[in-house]
Amino acid sequence: MPPKAVWALVVTGVAGFMAALDNLVVTTALPAIRKDLGGGLEDLEWTVNAYTLTFAVLLLSGAALGDRFGRRRLFVTGLAIFTAASAAAALAPGIEALIAARAVQGVGAAITTPLTLTLLTAAVPAARRGIAYGIKGAVDGLAVAGGPLVGGALTEHLSWQWIFWLNVPLGLALIPLARLRLQESHAPDARLDLPGTLLVSGGLFGIVYGLVNANAHGWTSPAVLTALLAGSALIAVFIRHGFRHKRPMLPMRIFRNRAFAGVNAASVCMFLGMFGSVFLLSQFLQNALGQSPTEAGLRMLPWTGMPMIAAPLSGYLADRVGSRPVVIAALALQALGLAHFALVMSPDVSYAAQLPGLIVSGIGMGLFFAPAAKLVMNGVRPAEQGMASGVTNALREVGGALGVAVLASLFSARGGYGSPQRFIDGLTPALWAGAAAVALGALAATLIPPLRASPTHPPVTEFAESRP
Repeated sequence: MPPKAVWALVVTGVAGFMAALDNLVVTTALPAIRKDLGGGLEDLEWTVNAYTLTFAVLLLSGAALGDRFGRRRLFVTGLAIFTAASAAAALAPGIEALIAARAVQGVGAAITTPLTLTLLTAAVPAARRGIAYGIKGAVDGLAVAGGPLVGGALTEHLSWQWIFWLNVPLGLALIPLARLRLQESHAPDARLDLPGTLLVSGGLFGIVYGLVNANAHGWTSPAVLTALLAGSALIAVFIRHGFRHKRPMLPMRIFRNRAFAGVNAASVCMFLGMFGSVFLLSQFLQNALGQSPTEAGLRMLPWTGMPMIAAPLSGYLADRVGSRPVVIAALALQALGLAHFALVMSPDVSYAAQLPGLIVSGIGMGLFFAPAAKLVMNGVRPAEQGMASGVTNALREVGGALGVAVLASLFSARGGYGSPQRFIDGLTPALWAGAAAVALGALAATLIPPLRASPTHPPVTEFAESRP
């Protein structure tokens, strides 16, 4: 792999790790934050949700700005915002300041994240992209699943502020590296679609706001219903805008490409089932089985560590047999792992009984990221790759928020926190719902066109013929 490709992999990999880690790293630190800064339950929820909201809402805008003003320039800008906001979160004197800093963190992550795949794709030769995506997928997967472990360990052995201080030296090192080692690029003749940006930002804000608040206020509460309906209406207008506008930020024609549409539908289902299940399982280990945050994170290492092995392998497999069968297998394994959890759950379940579900789920998650990224990048024209990356990441965040809201609602309807048995009563149907969602994603992945390769058309261009 050429040196510029290695540097691009290092810079984009670490940047993606920081953004993905902050999705869940704060969850195990909430009791310590409440003890130190005060605030009610809703304030603590917003320390998580403020990041998720701004991250999901602005992902498409971040990609569009990068296409217009320069991907490397906006990548560095996003890194600077994220690093400064991390320091502000660590220094926050009160809960309101922490929530504000978390929201700004989400802005920085939303600018940086969709540009990581675009910059990596530009730097890596086409024949080696599967391996590169696999390595990056391993890092991203480890960050998502390892968030609770990192947050718990830092909080237990240092202080909650260190979950934010961790980002500062990494960000300060990446900013000059990005400026020196990444090549600048633009989308040809790119223009900022301001109406489309406002519509999609407002629409995603309404939908995600409604999803993350549905559990606390109820699905039929006026605030939640208004947010969901208004957000859905704005997204409908945005879709119409994408069909009718001459130069929209998201040309809806790309969803006519079965590869792009199929992999994004599969991604939403994958993150719905995975995020909702991880959210509940990490609490099960602590609340029902009485483990500390660090102990709970360590026991989930077969799930969190397996992507380090499976993700690079998935990139190799995607290059050899095509991305479609690897994605289908990954989703099937993830669904099987969650179903295993649902079958063995009991108040005194042993770790040995949990282990097969952890391993199978970890393999499934690790196999998914690289071929999914390859399908997204190969399903659109090069000028649209930044936008496509932003769409995929935004849909995943919405899927994750939906997963937490829906599975937590199922948990609350059938169980609760009163006793281990009551926790199991709510957890089991929620896990079955998570397994069903991921299985639905596997079904959606079957709609992706199969590999059509020939001696003159190698697998790396597997969907070039079906592009619009």
